[in-house]
Order: sequence, then structure tokens, then C-alpha cells
Amino acid sequence: MTADRETFIGEPIQPKLGSFDTAAMATGGPGLPRVFAWRGNEYKVAVVLKTWRTREPGVGMDRDYTYVRKHFYRVKTTASDVMTLYFDRKPLGGRGKHKIRWFLFSIAQAASPDES
Repeated sequence: MTADRETFIGEPIQPKLGSFDTAAMATGGPGLPRVFAWRGNEYKVAVVLKTWRTREPGVGMDRDYTYVRKHFYRVKTTASDVMTLYFDRKPLGGRGKHKIRWFLFSIAQAASPDES
């Protein structure tokens, strides 16, 4: 049996306009782009395998409050790549509405049979 190797990327992606999941956006979540570009190549999301969030403590008087910082999506593309994308609600850098919010966190690559 072969094991997948996870390669950290940590680079921004460019979502294709009009490809966002509007149902998620209607409930206040980020709309996962179904098509995006990375390093000059276009990728299409075939299926979402897993979702999760990271949280951080809220500030102020309400000590029970937690803030959702990042939304992660493990996806399989139509080219059979397994990628982890994330949306950062509080991105660093940039100005105003042009801050980069979508990133490719990692790519999983299947190990060859002789590596297992």
C-alpha cells in the first residue's frame, strides 16, 4: 500500500470570477471557488473531500467568543490532484478589499510503489 506525501505550498491562488459557491456565501461562509489558477495553470474542483476551520479567542469582554480565522477545504480536482485550499478571514498585508484571501496550502502526491 502506498502513502500520500503532503507538500506544503503556501501560495496565493486566483479564483475565477463567477465560480464561487454562492450557497455557502448566502449562509455567511466563504464561497469556495470551483475554478482557480495557480502558477499559470487552471484547476477545477471536482469534489470537496473535507472541510474544517481554525479559531482564535475573541477580544473584549465576551471571553467565550471565538473567531473563525481560516476555512480549509481538502479538494480533488478534475486532474485528480488532491489539494488543500484555505480562505483567510484576516489576511496580512494588502490594502482594503484587494487583500489576498485564498491560498493553496498543500498538495498531496501519491508515493510510488517502490517508496512505500
